[in-house]
Amino acid sequence: MEIRLALAGNPNTGKTTLFNALTGSTQHVGNWPGVTVEKKDGRLKSDKSVIIEDLPGIYSLSPYTAEEIVSRNYIIHDKPDAILNIVDATNLERNLYLSTQLIEVGIPVVIALNMMDVIRKNGDQIHTKKLGDMLGCEVVEISALKGDGIQDAVKKAVAVAKSKKEVVLKQKFSEEIEKVIQEISEIITGKADSRSLRWYAVKLLERDEEIQQDLQLNASELAKIEKLVTACEEIAEDDSESIITGERYAWIASVTEKCVHKKDISGMTASDKIDRIVTHRIFALPLFAVIMFLVYFISISTVGTMATDWVNDVLFGEIVPTYLGGALENLGLADWLYGLIMDGIVGGVGAVLGFLPQMLVLFICLAILEDCGYMARIAFVLDRIFRKFGLSGKSFIPMLVSTGCGVPGIMASRTIESDNDRRMTIMTTTFIPCGAKLPIIALIAGAFFPEQAWIAPSAYFLGIACVIASGIILKKTKLFAGDPAPFVIELPAYHLPGAGNVFRTMLDRGFAFIKKATSIVLVSTVLIWFLQSFNLHLEMVDAEESMLAGIGKMIAPIFAPLGFGDWKAAVASLTGLIAKENLVGTFGVLYGFEEVAEDGEELWATLGAAYTPVAAYAMMAFNLLCVPCFAAVGALRREMMSGKMTWFAVGYQCALAYIVSLMIYQFGTLLTTGAFGIGTVFAIACLLFVIYLLFIKKAWSPEKKTGLSLERA
Repeated sequence: MEIRLALAGNPNTGKTTLFNALTGSTQHVGNWPGVTVEKKDGRLKSDKSVIIEDLPGIYSLSPYTAEEIVSRNYIIHDKPDAILNIVDATNLERNLYLSTQLIEVGIPVVIALNMMDVIRKNGDQIHTKKLGDMLGCEVVEISALKGDGIQDAVKKAVAVAKSKKEVVLKQKFSEEIEKVIQEISEIITGKADSRSLRWYAVKLLERDEEIQQDLQLNASELAKIEKLVTACEEIAEDDSESIITGERYAWIASVTEKCVHKKDISGMTASDKIDRIVTHRIFALPLFAVIMFLVYFISISTVGTMATDWVNDVLFGEIVPTYLGGALENLGLADWLYGLIMDGIVGGVGAVLGFLPQMLVLFICLAILEDCGYMARIAFVLDRIFRKFGLSGKSFIPMLVSTGCGVPGIMASRTIESDNDRRMTIMTTTFIPCGAKLPIIALIAGAFFPEQAWIAPSAYFLGIACVIASGIILKKTKLFAGDPAPFVIELPAYHLPGAGNVFRTMLDRGFAFIKKATSIVLVSTVLIWFLQSFNLHLEMVDAEESMLAGIGKMIAPIFAPLGFGDWKAAVASLTGLIAKENLVGTFGVLYGFEEVAEDGEELWATLGAAYTPVAAYAMMAFNLLCVPCFAAVGALRREMMSGKMTWFAVGYQCALAYIVSLMIYQFGTLLTTGAFGIGTVFAIACLLFVIYLLFIKKAWSPEKKTGLSLERA
């Protein structure tokens, strides 16, 4: 007999960490809400008959966001056999708000007090036996990060699921509210599960429209309930939802007062003291800039570069060409087959995999920042900045996720309540460099700016600048108008990063990159090799006479004002639309990576002679900001749920990338060489147009009258 356990709790309470420990899964663990945006399931390692569902982090069973809807629907409609409620013991009062609702549903609940190691370190004490008695359920102390107590917690959850013991709710509100809840319960008796009768009654008291629809109440029943709710509101002089919220917190406060004893009554923890600097209004942003500079400096210019140099110069520069090339020559392969393997596969895929060490170092650095709790602070700090430009701090959360991959970053936008804010975040989140774009950054930095450590971090801050500018411009349009969504985030206590979590995150992202390099990039580079080796008559020719050269020469004039108007760069940028890593792989094929390596030179030196540094930076900017890879565009289409909005997003991304790259090249060339031409004039016109869009008043607002009603528009 299978048993289904649901892991439920607030964001940042350690659900995914616990899920990974119990099931052996490698779901991504992060210290901000939105990492889990859909429920995920796995089987308990010690008992395969137990299925564990990892639900998105939620604050209550009153759904306002997509993840809250997913969690509530699963709990209410699918009814797991038991709920393992993960509670942050360092923030007990806030977390118990959800716990009281879960217990109210009537499904057996076991509360796992996570981060108890932090509680003990602080010298605080929680009387778990008394807490369990007052709540009416089992309470277990655990540390998901260290693995303490987690087996005991899941065993008790399985035990209560098997026992099917009826939940005894001990939570009580004021006498007047309890009377109204009882009267509503009598009205809906027979329409709802008897175990969840009280929960349904409370939701109806809160005027939850979805619950009204679920119960299929008739007009007479709705009228009776509305009369009771209205009378309750008149007595309390408040709206019904606020009344219930106040009642819950009042009861929770009485519970925590009896069960929790803090050593430091001032409430200033070590994390609070660190946050006085990390979240300071003046120091927070400079500190963030320094930290991100160090992350990219370590990844691109120091540790990562040493490993990448070995892969490029030794592995793919000497070992592979010598042994594999020699073996193929001894086999007497045809010239086209030899070229396919060495120039197409080794040259293309090798050029991409050569940057894997730098990516792994970057993934480690970002995982450390995530796991220690710093990234949650950055989302909080940037909320103040983003809000001024029409975005919520929640918009930064998908951008943080996008540093690994744009697809989950786009999906993480589901945490944003406002449809307009969510769509705008989906459009702009891929401006932040993802792992697939790191090889482009590393290639340009190494080939054209070997001594300039600021190049790689500048790509990250260029993305943020484009996000902010887009927020200002798009918020003034009818499609995205409205106030930013409210931003609520739990700031977890600082702690030393878990080596397992950091290593697992690095491996997950690294394997995802390798998988893409050995599939999409492999197919793409082989196709590029074929097109640049043959003409329309399928005769092997020089690259300049190939089919690829013909395609490239047709589209190259588009990129001429950006400084990279030759056919090779044009083709490389075009293949980057399939997968961003393709740009590096395409250059590896077009510039004969394997042959160059045999001559003792590197791809970097070859590229360095083909383009000016300003043109190279413009090329990097265009490929970082332009339409993301096909997989990300697919995710964008699913989340937008509109073909027109998808095309608008793609068009906006292309236009922004082109304008930014144009200004970089034209103004950069003007400053470095003094050259002034028609391209410079066009760049000045674009700059003036952008300034106009940034400072013009709102083009549309809800107060303005239009020819259509707001509903129809």
